[in-house]
Formats: sequence, C-alpha cells, structure tokens
Amino acid sequence: MQATLKKKILLGVTGGIAAYKSAELLRLLVRAGAEVRVVMTAAACEFVQPLTFHALSGNRVYTDIFDADAESAMDHIELARWADFMVIAPASADFIAKLNQGYGDNILLTLCLASKQPVAIAPAMNQQMYANAATQDNLASLADRGILIWGPDSGEQACGDVGLGRMLEAETLLQELEMHFRPGKLASKRVLITAGPTLEAIDPVRYISNHSSGKMGYALARAAQSAGAEVTLVSGPVNLAIPAGTKRISVNSALEMRDAVMERVEETDIFIACAAVSDYRVEQQAVQKIKKTDDQLQLLLIRNPDIVSEVTAFGNPPFCIGFAAETENLEAHAKAKLKRKNLDMIAANLVGNSDTGFGHDSNELHLFWADGQLHLKLASKQLIAQQLIDQMANLYLAQN
Repeated sequence: MQATLKKKILLGVTGGIAAYKSAELLRLLVRAGAEVRVVMTAAACEFVQPLTFHALSGNRVYTDIFDADAESAMDHIELARWADFMVIAPASADFIAKLNQGYGDNILLTLCLASKQPVAIAPAMNQQMYANAATQDNLASLADRGILIWGPDSGEQACGDVGLGRMLEAETLLQELEMHFRPGKLASKRVLITAGPTLEAIDPVRYISNHSSGKMGYALARAAQSAGAEVTLVSGPVNLAIPAGTKRISVNSALEMRDAVMERVEETDIFIACAAVSDYRVEQQAVQKIKKTDDQLQLLLIRNPDIVSEVTAFGNPPFCIGFAAETENLEAHAKAKLKRKNLDMIAANLVGNSDTGFGHDSNELHLFWADGQLHLKLASKQLIAQQLIDQMANLYLAQN
C-alpha cells in the first residue's frame, strides 16, 4: 500500500461486533500516511478496548466528553477543528438515529455536530435492522444533508443472518477515503439523470405506471455530485428528498420527461437514463372520470417516445448510459439494447426477486460496454451507484 493519504482523520467507533474491523482500518490508514485520532462510544469499548487503538495509532483515544485530561489537551471543539475528515466505522443503528436527530449525548455525536469537515458513516447492523423503515429514513435524511454513506455490504452476519448490513471491509473503506480526496473525476461535467416512474393518465383519477421507486436514480445523482459533477435530475413522481445540491425537474408523463430531457441535452456531457419510462400511453385521455358501466373496458394504447434513442441520435450526443430491467436472459437482452440504442454503456439487472430491483434498497448490476463488462455484486443502491459512476467516469474520460 503506497502512502497516499497524508490527511488528519478522525475515526469514530460505535458499539457493534464490526468494531474489530475498525482496528484493521486504523492500521491501513496509518500505513497510508494518515494521522489518525480515535473516538469511541461507551458501547464500542465493550467490544474493543481503547488500548488497542492507542497502540495502533500512537495517539490518545477519546471516550468521554467530560474527561478532564482530554479537555486540558484537546477538547471536542478543537478535535473537530483538527480533523480533515471524519469517518464513523462501524456506525450502529442507534448512532445513526441519534445523529439524524442532532443528539449530542456522547463525545462522538458532539464531534459530528461541531465539525465543518466532511463526515462519512459505514453502517453495520443486523440485516432486518438495516431494512427497517426507520433506519432507511434516517440514512436518507443524513445523505440529503451531505453525510456520506459508505455501505453496507451484503453477506453472512455474526448473528447467522444473511443480507445487507455488514460493514464494508477495511480495504474498501480506505479506497473510499482515497477517492474522496482525489480531484473529482467528473469535476465541471454536466450530468443529466432521469429517475423514477412516469404516469400515463387514463382519465383525471386513473393512470398507467410501474413499480419504480426512483431510489437508484437518486443514488446516482448523489454519487455523480460526489464525483464533482453538476447534476440535473429529471424525476417522475417519487417519495424521495432531493439530493442536496442537485437541481430537480419534476415531471409526470413520458412526454413531459422527453421534453425536459431534450431541452437540456445540448448542454449535457453525460446522460444517464435510469427512469422507468412507460412504454405506452392512452391514445385519448378522457376529460371526465370514466364511469364503471360494462364488465369490460378497452383502452387503445400507443407507443411513447424512446427518450434514450432520441438522445443518442442527437447531432452531438452526450455520453449515454441506459438501464435494462430484465426478468430473463439478462446479458443477451442488455447487449442487444446497448447496440440497438447506440449506448456507451448499459446497466442491467434482474427484477422480480426479493433483494433487487424496484422498491428495494439494494441492487445488483451487470455493466456492459463495447469492449468490456463488470459485475457489481449485491450491495446498497448508494454503494452500487458510487461504483457505477466511478466506472462510467473512467470510460468517459478515456473517450474525451
């Protein structure tokens, strides 16, 4: 490992079995050239002794906001000012909830409140705790406020369960830190992303749509912005907060989404078509509510415009990425779509199972481009988005 991380890192450790991984992360950070100070919650001390982190860092370990020695040497305000970056690994469900609510009842939470520097958290908990709606709401809220969410990973857990909730491995967290301090790969680039479903009205109260939640597209917006891009998000109706710093254009129908995209395509460097656009719309929308009369109702449907194909056929098209949600023959269908629509890259996934696709917080993608492919293993949609944006940026920069 080359010494490339000449930064002051504050490593926060909360209570959880994954705290043992924090010791390895500390060792890697020190080897990479970072100066590290460790702050532990009381619960973290039940899993790993502070002496372990003291020995690995060569610095005092902070555990108590009321520690007289700590106050006389470097109080919590000074410690917050000292750090270039804060990473909390592991971040328990309890800590995440308190951080979201602005609690300051231990030294680590107080440091998060007092710091102006970037903060990243690496969630680690039981898979059901991670999937709980309260935890997901807390994470979404923190992400919208600029907190970086690194992970979690999927796999076997200490309790015997299998699923999302494992803390990322120390090597992966180190890579995330190194990437953060590199100049953004997409600095000054203009990225246009579509997300969510479209609604095709039948009458004033009914519509045709699909199960898209918009979570993947919104995760991509956050990841692109983290890479330095100027992001515009053309979004169908979703129940998601706008990622901080992202410009959102709200639309309902496929025609509205098409118009919003084509108005901006000329000033776009990269276009990511993540939205689940309805393939068909009703030829004639009823002005008044259709009354229930006969046992059958026939609707004449007509094709909606193919937004991706229109963008790639543009005179000077941006770098274009499409998505393919498949239920079978994933690779064959994805490669055919890549060629047919003249895309630079396509991201394909299988939908309809219990772990990935519409509405889920996790995903698994297969990326294909003209002369290569990459499998992004099951992980949180935010982590998948970061990996996709990183690979996309590599291809884009190689061509431009």
